[in-house]
Amino acid sequence: MTELPGVLRYSAFAATSEGGNPAGVVLDAGGMSDEQMQRIAAEVGYSETAFLVGRAADASVPRHRVRYWSPAAEVPFCGHATVAAAVALAERDGPGEVVFDTDAGAVALRSAIDDDGRLAVSFTSVEPRVRDLDVPVLERLLALLGIARADLDERLPVKEAFAGNWHPIIVIRDREVFDQFRFFPADVAALMREQGWAGTVTVLHEVGAADFDARNLFPVGRITEDPATGSAAAAVGAYLREQGHPERTVRIHQGEHVRRPSLLTVTIPDSGGIVVSGGATRIG
Repeated sequence: MTELPGVLRYSAFAATSEGGNPAGVVLDAGGMSDEQMQRIAAEVGYSETAFLVGRAADASVPRHRVRYWSPAAEVPFCGHATVAAAVALAERDGPGEVVFDTDAGAVALRSAIDDDGRLAVSFTSVEPRVRDLDVPVLERLLALLGIARADLDERLPVKEAFAGNWHPIIVIRDREVFDQFRFFPADVAALMREQGWAGTVTVLHEVGAADFDARNLFPVGRITEDPATGSAAAAVGAYLREQGHPERTVRIHQGEHVRRPSLLTVTIPDSGGIVVSGGATRIG
């Protein structure tokens, strides 16, 4: 593992000791240029690295300007890197409330020590939105994934949802299809760039009233499937609320297909931002 000065590494939303989604964190990035941040994110090699580039001097609650970079480009928001950065701040400054000003908007966070003595973090997303996915785009996406219309869960139609990034959300009825579909990363990445999907393509399978298995496709560099995706979890919460889903707390199980089991807990209020909860542990 390459050691870069000032870069902390965390695994967020881990369900097991081998699980979670790794993220880089730079707590003091105020003097860094865009080129430096992009280079560091590429050298770290994780799906995203969070850079805290400034702190408001007169805010009643600690308030930080945060930027997120994948190995290829800047992205508006990243949930798992947000949780990692909040844990890093809590380890340095103590747990409590903090606000991150991101390109997607202000994200409120709360960290606390749980019953097992570990830091737990919840973030409240920006105001979410849900919209229909154009039929020709849907047909192209399904074809790229080898998924037929008959494989979709007719109770939960395909939509696009936003809670920091736009995510197409596909719910597959058949378990075998969910487990076995394959995709060509370059073709999916091209469609994502065309549609402005800076996050992931989110594919779900409902396994219980309050539990969903998720595969989040993220074909950036050598990363093709994300182990845990906080922005997608928030988008799923917004999507389920818009669909009238009865549960107000759901668990998203992700990462099994890339051998990094992860768990994201989503709380769905009647209105406003979606709350996503989890933790992060230091790597190395």
